[in-house]
Amino acid sequence: MEEAMNIADSFVKIAGHYGDKTAIIEAKNGSEITFRGLNQRADGYAAYFQNQGLQPGDVVTLMVTPSIDFICLSLALFKLGTPIVLIDPGMGYKNLLRCIERVAPTYLVGIPKALLFSKLFKKPFSSLKGSFCCGNSFGLLGEDISKNIVQDPSAYPVYSPGSEDLAAIIFTTGSTGPPKGVCYEHSIFSAQLRLIDEYYGIGASDVDQPAFPLFALFSAALGACSVIPDMDSTKPAQVDPVKFISSIKKYGVTYSFGSPAIWNVVSKYCVRQNIVLASIEKVLMAGAPVPYELMGRVKSILPASAQVFTPYGATESLPIVSIESKEILAETYEMSRIGKGTCVGRPLPGVEIKTIELSDDVIEQFSEAKVVEEGEVGEIIVKGDVVTRAYMNNPEETKLAKITDGQTFWHRMGDVGYLDDKGRLWFCGRRAHRVVTSQVTHYTIPCEAVVNEHQNVYRSALVGVKNRNRDVEPVLIVEPEKECENVDLLLGEVQLLAGKNGLTSEIKHFLCHRDFPVDIRHNAKIFREKLAIWAQKKIYP
Repeated sequence: MEEAMNIADSFVKIAGHYGDKTAIIEAKNGSEITFRGLNQRADGYAAYFQNQGLQPGDVVTLMVTPSIDFICLSLALFKLGTPIVLIDPGMGYKNLLRCIERVAPTYLVGIPKALLFSKLFKKPFSSLKGSFCCGNSFGLLGEDISKNIVQDPSAYPVYSPGSEDLAAIIFTTGSTGPPKGVCYEHSIFSAQLRLIDEYYGIGASDVDQPAFPLFALFSAALGACSVIPDMDSTKPAQVDPVKFISSIKKYGVTYSFGSPAIWNVVSKYCVRQNIVLASIEKVLMAGAPVPYELMGRVKSILPASAQVFTPYGATESLPIVSIESKEILAETYEMSRIGKGTCVGRPLPGVEIKTIELSDDVIEQFSEAKVVEEGEVGEIIVKGDVVTRAYMNNPEETKLAKITDGQTFWHRMGDVGYLDDKGRLWFCGRRAHRVVTSQVTHYTIPCEAVVNEHQNVYRSALVGVKNRNRDVEPVLIVEPEKECENVDLLLGEVQLLAGKNGLTSEIKHFLCHRDFPVDIRHNAKIFREKLAIWAQKKIYP
């Protein structure tokens, strides 16, 4: 396990070295702050919170929009030793309330809308000792803490964490069930920071434009400037490409991490307008499988020397595996097209991957698991210093997700795949999404790849339905490209295409859905559970 170190410590050292350098820029309004200013403002917030009674260990729900203040507040709370809870507001109010009630926060720091929300739905917030308003509510929800910050504070002493002290609680997207709060110890952030520094080579010479707000914190701790893009981070697929590209060009952005949904919109616009993003050196796309057509398109709008990485992981363990687009396009692409799965790369330093026989049950000890042969599809498990230990106040899900192995443990990714003879991991889909019939088990990613080859198929989803005899039958659902008008012709051609591949030749049901439901965080993970219910009603009403 990585040594416990507060990420705020790393930032303080960086701020001392790069004091007058710009740390954060808000693309929407041009506001910016230096590393020294960011550190002093974080100290001011930390002193203010301490004066208000916050103590190490108090759990603080942070509901502030991506901004300079979001980063300042995060650093202040890390300095205090108060774990922060981060929840995507776009997950829907029912899930949001369920998540808040589960973690039982001690304090809430939020924009006026968040505080009003807590007043309207009191029960899930019943654990709160107090709340702080970040923004002008005309006095209705308390004073704006940004106006009451301790001015000219002395350097606030950074909390020194123990090995099991929490830094944050970050919620999963809930793509295969209710969102779960993942416990992030300070050691997890330390390990992630090390990988971003050493493996991806992000440092003080970089300018980052992160589509996920927390990644600006990592960049700040590495001395890189971060540009907070002018977009709604809860709706990446609705990014305005003109604004996103404008800030890249204006500030000379060299590095960007974001969902494939963002880069799909941005790259299409760049291709239409013949734009090359000349300053970009690295792009990281993660959160869902990246289509090869998209990968090639993104490469085409970047300088020839630029690198495109597709890290693989989950909220519980990120990143654990990575691969660069050159290797994909040169070696693995053709295999993926015929249903061999998606190659996500080799384990990162400090990470160990194995595949075991599939099981939907608890596996308490690693000795109970059977490791499968090279090339055989199994359940993916991971061990390493970026792997989290537990879900917050959720022992049942923790037991399902962890396997004890002596003094350490493995995390069950909930995904299926296999390792090849080069040590690379191939992703074949979610364990919960496999379709098991009386004769065969179908895996989503290999089967979908076969029909995704059709030029008018934007994406597809394999689901299972039950026939009149309650037997499971596979169904392939396609989402056509927007310009496709003749759906009946498309379905006929897709069925012919599927019939030529042994993986899909036995599938008899094909449907068209114009707008797949997707996850909130990345707008790219397909909610196959919802599509399965829809398909069931269509085929067996």
